Amino acid sequence: MPATMKNPKSKRSPTTPERIVDVAQRLMQTRGYNGFSYADVAAEIGISKASLHHHFRTKAALGGAIVERYARQVRESLAGIVADKHVAPERLAAFAQLYVDVLAEDRLCLGAMLAAEFATLPQPMQKTVRQFFRDNQAWLEHVIAAGRAARTLAPQGSDADAARVMLGGLEGAMLIARPLKDIDSFNVTARALLAGLQRRA
Repeated sequence: MPATMKNPKSKRSPTTPERIVDVAQRLMQTRGYNGFSYADVAAEIGISKASLHHHFRTKAALGGAIVERYARQVRESLAGIVADKHVAPERLAAFAQLYVDVLAEDRLCLGAMLAAEFATLPQPMQKTVRQFFRDNQAWLEHVIAAGRAARTLAPQGSDADAARVMLGGLEGAMLIARPLKDIDSFNVTARALLAGLQRRA
């Protein structure tokens, strides 16, 4: 899962709303939705809380903008994986690498962080978080199905079940690896999950 929105082709300075979303996203990925305030964001950017409210009237509106942008960014990353990697095992390995990149910045996947706080999130954010996981599971299921058809993967059970195991395993491994500051532990789990899907000779 990408940690930040990056556009290397753009040389313009980010707008104030973009800076707000960037900072708030980082705080959400490190502290959670309930772990930061408008005062935290305003102080880091150097604007007043009134100015922040001008751009995002409520914290729920800001949170919704962050989750929607993050989900769009992940969709773009997954499309990039499909374009760059042409066999299912490589695509799944690249998917796992997205988590490693987030852990390297001492963050959690935004979906995982918000899943832990799900009951306290505004309803529109809950809906977006649910769809985020559904979309990722659907992408994994499609990749696994393609791998089965190409005989590069041989998962036990259905493609949907294999996708659930893959997604749940990676998200759980990330939750454990972050407090331990042990990316290697995540990689061990990721390799085991991938190996479990590989076709045996």
